Amino acid sequence: MSLRAAVLGHPISHSKSPALHLAAYGRLGIGMSYTAIDVTENLLPALMGQIRDQPGWRGLSVTMPLKTAMLGQVDEVRGVAGTLGVVNTVTFEEHPTGTRTVGSNTDVAGIVSSLRHAGVAAAPSAVVLGGGGTAASAVAALQQLGAGHVTVFVRDTSRTGEVCAAAGSLGVELEVRNLADAARPAAGADVVISTLPPRAADGLAAGMAALKTSTPGVLLDVAYDPWPSLIASVWQAGSGTVVPGLEMLLYQAVEQVRLFTRLDEEVNASVIDVMCDAVGLPRRVL
Repeated sequence: MSLRAAVLGHPISHSKSPALHLAAYGRLGIGMSYTAIDVTENLLPALMGQIRDQPGWRGLSVTMPLKTAMLGQVDEVRGVAGTLGVVNTVTFEEHPTGTRTVGSNTDVAGIVSSLRHAGVAAAPSAVVLGGGGTAASAVAALQQLGAGHVTVFVRDTSRTGEVCAAAGSLGVELEVRNLADAARPAAGADVVISTLPPRAADGLAAGMAALKTSTPGVLLDVAYDPWPSLIASVWQAGSGTVVPGLEMLLYQAVEQVRLFTRLDEEVNASVIDVMCDAVGLPRRVL
């Protein structure tokens, strides 16, 4: 029986996940396919119904706009995914009664690993840009790094349900402000995590550049296409450290590979090396 995995989202043609996963499976010597499937929220239930009846499925990577919608399509939700209400990973487990689908979240681990690699100290002052599902994962990651207070800047302060619910369940004090006011607070923060879509932070970047001040902290820009983003360029010009979204994607994909292959220690530095090579990232050691 051939093994299968895929990434689901809309749009999905830009995804780097197939390159990361296929490189890992090749290095591990596992015959597992990994494809990109374009699916909207409305079509997700039908797709999941089809997949349940097909043999060989090991896992699904879940990206926007499906991370919340997937909650209602799995049999069980585990770990921080249940706390956040955000699923970016689905695994398939065999049980006596048949296949069970399990939702989990590797985005949080991906953010934590990428920020630690960048040298983020404990209990950082933190800013998150955006208020959706990825912002909720960012708040959870910052909580793991010791941040008790996070300021979230959004374009529409009435649409922050996901990130507010996440902060409440995690015991993190959340301050919600308008994105138009973010330039100076962001420039002075230890950590800034932008979860905004590509180019959505361009106005903020221009505002930061106009301040003509240094940006000594760490910026993680989850958007990775086009790269470098304007905010990443402005941040680097201010002598700050920039973590590309592609690096976060790498770290969360490593955790997915471990889940989908049902291997752990075998997904080692040599596997991570070929994953880095597949997307043009400098080689990392976890």
